[in-house]
Amino acid sequence: GIAILVISCPCALGLATPTAIMVGTGKGAQNGILIKNAEALETAHTIDTIVLDKTGTITEGKPQVTDIFTKNISEEDLLQIAFSMEKNSEHPLALAIIQEAQKRDIKVLNVVDFKALNGLGVEARIEEITIYIGNKKLIDTKNISLDEFFKKSEDLANSGKTPIFIANHKEILGLIAIADTVKPTSKQAILEFEKIGLEVIMLTGDNVNTAKSIAKELNISNVIAEVLPQDKEKIIRELQEDGKKVAMIGDGINDAPALVRADIGIAIGAGTDVAIESANIVLVKSDLLDAVTAIHLSSATIKNIKQNLFWAFIYNIIGIPLAAGVFYTLLGWKLNPMFAGAAMSLSSVSVVLNALRLKLFKPIVVENINLIKKDIKMEKILKVDGMTCGHCSARVEKA
Repeated sequence: GIAILVISCPCALGLATPTAIMVGTGKGAQNGILIKNAEALETAHTIDTIVLDKTGTITEGKPQVTDIFTKNISEEDLLQIAFSMEKNSEHPLALAIIQEAQKRDIKVLNVVDFKALNGLGVEARIEEITIYIGNKKLIDTKNISLDEFFKKSEDLANSGKTPIFIANHKEILGLIAIADTVKPTSKQAILEFEKIGLEVIMLTGDNVNTAKSIAKELNISNVIAEVLPQDKEKIIRELQEDGKKVAMIGDGINDAPALVRADIGIAIGAGTDVAIESANIVLVKSDLLDAVTAIHLSSATIKNIKQNLFWAFIYNIIGIPLAAGVFYTLLGWKLNPMFAGAAMSLSSVSVVLNALRLKLFKPIVVENINLIKKDIKMEKILKVDGMTCGHCSARVEKA
């Protein structure tokens, strides 16, 4: 009776799952992946569809003004109007305009009756004239002709640039083209998602041509463009209603409802506080490859939990019948309480040691040798014209 009582102690069973989860979340944190709860770690490996926001997730989120086209107005005047309208905005595209204007030392005009038009742009009055700044949809809703700017905008979009239109209540004044560079690891991350067997979808508010240009560069076949902020959550819900297990990766305020709706919400660490708060997992280094690592870590953790449950049960499956005397009549086998205590302890030790094996988990390796490798000790720095560049020095490898 004592042997049965000792060996049937459920300590190992109680340790099997939480120990693996604890080590798994710790390993994630070591690699810049903050997993907020055990459910997120357990669910991540079950997803079959991953939806990616474009700006700030696939791209750097630091767009720059590349082209300015005007009609009956100078470049500086057009930029001054745009700067005055966008000066208080935190949208990445608006920040690009602000930075360009500040470079040129352009002054701000007085703006009144400012209105943000969700998913379209902004509207305000400057010197009693109503001004609109935004995408093609906004200009179309105001019944303003794009004239020669339509062809220009198409060409810019096909080259991966985002055209921003500026118009008054009568006519188009010009457009400002803004480009955002793709993150160095985005292409490899998308390839890794596909290797796992995930369906990759790019979701963006950008126009179709710009989105397709970026998608072509990254070999993404599924693109949903010109999506209004409020519709992102709806698209995630529709995918779920089709029976898909969906993960959403985003960084902006307008991504927050979609992050909450998705089975797994993953936020970019450099994103907004609202997005980070809404997500289950946060990628501290803002690197899409870390999302791949999170999925692999989830798979490794679940596998480890199953192994732990094996060790938790195997001692009891063998030991309890032996302690109960099932084999005593036939074979004379019985279990001394001392050995029962040892077996019970070994089951717990086996579970803990197996869980600690998760510390050997290794993240996805960056294939591009030109990318920063934090595990390499840099012994040389790059000097250009007698100047030392700290950014470039991080990319120099010892020969």
